[in-house]
Amino acid sequence: MRQRSWRPGPVEPGVTTLGLRRIYIVPSRPGLVYALTMLLLFLGATNYNLGLGFALTFFLVSVGLIDIHLTWRNLAGVELQAGRALPVFAGEEAHFELSLHNPSKQARHALLLGFIAPGERFAEQSIDLAPHSKHSVSLSVSSSRRGWLAAPKVQIYTRFPLGLLHAWSYWQPDARVLVYPQAEEEAPPLPFSGDGAGQGTGRNGNEEFAGVRSYQSGDAMRNIAWRQVARLDPELGGNLVSKIFEGGQHARLHLDLAALPPELDVEARLSRLTRWVLQAEQLGHPWSLRLGALELPLAEGADHCHACLQALALYDEGGKP
Repeated sequence: MRQRSWRPGPVEPGVTTLGLRRIYIVPSRPGLVYALTMLLLFLGATNYNLGLGFALTFFLVSVGLIDIHLTWRNLAGVELQAGRALPVFAGEEAHFELSLHNPSKQARHALLLGFIAPGERFAEQSIDLAPHSKHSVSLSVSSSRRGWLAAPKVQIYTRFPLGLLHAWSYWQPDARVLVYPQAEEEAPPLPFSGDGAGQGTGRNGNEEFAGVRSYQSGDAMRNIAWRQVARLDPELGGNLVSKIFEGGQHARLHLDLAALPPELDVEARLSRLTRWVLQAEQLGHPWSLRLGALELPLAEGADHCHACLQALALYDEGGKP
């Protein structure tokens, strides 16, 4: 039964409410000791006909019954919803944002939340939910392969208030994170082509300073005129300005999977291209990318970088992302 619970179930989009049929409850170890104690007290009271023994036994039984209700109510009605998950590189921790909502006027205490999977241990988080409140938690899982990584099944449980009972439920969030290929540690220099290879940087050359202009989205950080910015008072309307260069020849940067050494396997070539994309984005130099039949035209900026990394992450040997 426990092994079957590890298996991923159908994803549950939108808001998931923990209803009556989703919550399981069993005695914990202290709860079993508590039940054994009540049994011994009942046998002793029966054997010696002790009225106070019967009173104490029935009192403890009533406490246990109330604890069953309170433990179940601590989970019942909690609403769960998956949030966003930002892309990561292979080998990094993927973080999934999960939201919990308490729509009732009863506070929820000591709720523990964590991923479950066979053969793996994940860190759990303990939270309290005030009445009519929301709380977000971030659960992490290691990423080893590029591509889409679906969130593992989530277990949420509680032993509040006395710890005599263990109540839990399962949830398969509708969440996944994009895992980029791992960037090569010591990649060769960028494969510039053309007569001006390596001389130009960004949209303008860098041989002769021609002046400054207002900062535009996508300008390289090293082209910002920091001295001029320091003289501007932001309270008087001062803005960022970028340097303009003229006379430099613009190097072409075309990244092609097929142009890489054939002795490298597909994953190694994707890893090298990932490093080159990151370097080109850092330099502010436009680049194009070809992956089999897919070709991303010459461009630059954060959006183009994400599109290239996504194509690298989802590439298969058939040439389609």
